[in-house]
Amino acid sequence: MGKEKIILTADRPTGKLHIGHYVGSLKRRVELQNSNLYDKIFIMIADA
Repeated sequence: MGKEKIILTADRPTGKLHIGHYVGSLKRRVELQNSNLYDKIFIMIADA
C-alpha cells in the first residue's frame, strides 16, 4: 500500500479577483483538481 498523495494550499484574499489571480493561482489549482494525480486536495481561504 502506497502513501496517500495530499496537497494543502491556501489563498489570502486581499481585494477583488482579477486576471492575475486567475493566471497565477486559480487556473493551476483547477488543473490539479482535475488531474487525478492526488488523492486529496485541500484549498483554504485564509482570513486575516
